[in-house]
Amino acid sequence: MNTEIQALERIQEISQEKETLLGQLKANGELVAAIICGILILSGWLFAHYEETTLSTMIYILAFIIGGYAKAKEGIIDTIENKQLNVEMLMILAAIGSAIIGYWTEGAILIFIFSLSGALETYAMNKSTKAISSLMEMQPHEALLLTNGKEKLVHVSQLNKGDFILIKPGERIPSDGKIVKGMTTIDEAAITGESIPVTKGLEEDVFAGTVNLNGSITVEITKLSNDTLFQKIIDLVQSAQSEKSPSQLFIERFEGNYVKFVLAAVVLMMFLPHYLLGWSWTETFYRAMVLLVVASPCALVASIMPATLSAISNGAKHGILFKGGIHLENLNHIKAIAFDKTGTLTKGKPEVTDVVVEDHLDENEILLYVASIENQSNHPLANAIVQYAKGKLEVELLAPEGIKDVAGWGVKAMIGIDEWKVGKASFVGIEGAKEFAQGAVHKLANEGKTTVFVQKNGEVVAIIALKDQVREETKLAIDQLKSQGIYTIMLTGDASTTAQAISAECHVDEFIAECLPENKVDHLKALNQKYGTVAMVGDGINDAPALATANVGIAMGGGTDVALETADVVLMKNDLPKISEAIQLSQRMNKIIKQNIIFSITVITILICSNFLQIVDLPLGVIGHEGSTILVILNGLRLLRS
Repeated sequence: MNTEIQALERIQEISQEKETLLGQLKANGELVAAIICGILILSGWLFAHYEETTLSTMIYILAFIIGGYAKAKEGIIDTIENKQLNVEMLMILAAIGSAIIGYWTEGAILIFIFSLSGALETYAMNKSTKAISSLMEMQPHEALLLTNGKEKLVHVSQLNKGDFILIKPGERIPSDGKIVKGMTTIDEAAITGESIPVTKGLEEDVFAGTVNLNGSITVEITKLSNDTLFQKIIDLVQSAQSEKSPSQLFIERFEGNYVKFVLAAVVLMMFLPHYLLGWSWTETFYRAMVLLVVASPCALVASIMPATLSAISNGAKHGILFKGGIHLENLNHIKAIAFDKTGTLTKGKPEVTDVVVEDHLDENEILLYVASIENQSNHPLANAIVQYAKGKLEVELLAPEGIKDVAGWGVKAMIGIDEWKVGKASFVGIEGAKEFAQGAVHKLANEGKTTVFVQKNGEVVAIIALKDQVREETKLAIDQLKSQGIYTIMLTGDASTTAQAISAECHVDEFIAECLPENKVDHLKALNQKYGTVAMVGDGINDAPALATANVGIAMGGGTDVALETADVVLMKNDLPKISEAIQLSQRMNKIIKQNIIFSITVITILICSNFLQIVDLPLGVIGHEGSTILVILNGLRLLRS
């Protein structure tokens, strides 16, 4: 079975390598053909200058064939498959028409510049899709498997969950896992887009495709090679590059109808000016050929796709994955963003912030007893208290007796002759608590903190406050979004008092408290009706329906698989300011696309009007038309830069 999987993976690798090689050969082949075409045109012009007409014509024909073969083939195949004409066919017809009326040089120049712009467009596509090729190269194929103390080199497809592998300094990590031995520094740029390495030790997660820099580590495999975060990144980028944006789909639909209109106009142009304006037949046909050239929508067609692919590649390079051009385009229209609180705005793990004890008692002693009792529980609050105590105290925890865990309420235990209760207010009997406890409860609640009460022999002796800490970057991220005119909302299941305190700390405009997972979709729909276009940011399984409901779903890279699969945009590093970067990238892309469209339509309009006024000749029309195509492609490639 492993051999079959290995063979299938190798076939896939060869197929991907073949596609990359074919893309490079196509770009290089088109460029070489264009250069040869240019040399032949120069030779033909020189022979024509010395009145070697026959030889000059033969050279021009050769230039037509070499320079126009690729585009002619592409246009004919596309016309047959889609059953409609395209811009490639318009260019070929224009070149042939020019040759028919004796303008061999102009027709050949048209072919030359058209083939050159085609080579540039192919280069642009290859450049913008280079991200996936470089990602494939980062994917390791072998791993050093540890079995009974022995090392064995195996293919990554043979690794199973629970296997242990050795990763030496300088090696790429072959599969997702957690460190069980050793400490090291890891370059995670391939995953997060961040160039600064991170230090990792026991029980910390590592990801396939990242680089182990300076220490040998033993890693326990947690995911199969085809289910790693790195593989998901590759799948997401591939999917995004194959999906077309609404603007691109509109242009493609427009192209078919526009080409028909141009051909109809050219046919009329061949006859009407002769009878209506008194033009000669030669001039009439010549102007029809010029119209065929300048009215072709090459620049308009190239206005969107290079820009979109460049923006997607730029995002992938910086740890922002878009699942398609449509989502990148939609980000530009976002008016409001709803954030899940836990794990998104906050770290998702509660931490002890306050320990309030009765005046005559020793805080460390109380903390020791409480941690010893909570050590018997798996509740997140209990784990946070234990971790806090271990970090503060330098003594071993005690072994309580008679432990009774009351699910959802707290823990009861005996330490020596004393009976202890740790848990909710109603569980320990806060109603009869002393004044210090009642005052502390009110203060801590207003600060948005969760309180755990400690009772000793029927008397409340301490209160421990915990809080899910707001991420350091949350305030910056929210402030950036607000500066962009985007309204921010926090969704949380917390009570209103807690939600108000946390929302104020996060700087969000609004909060929705006591929001149950099943109600998030209803809230998203209401926000959508109010603001028009809304994004949702989340990381958990319970966020998936809301992510799917939002106009744009944004998942945190450290979230659940369901959230990652449902979202439209993934932040590979849980870095909220990346949302603002993504929106800025979307704005840049839409701005460049608008520039391209306006520029290409303006050039076409000016050239058409100039042709009717008999101002522009065929050579100038060719240069103006094809030059505008090259310029919009280059403008789109600007999005590859940071």
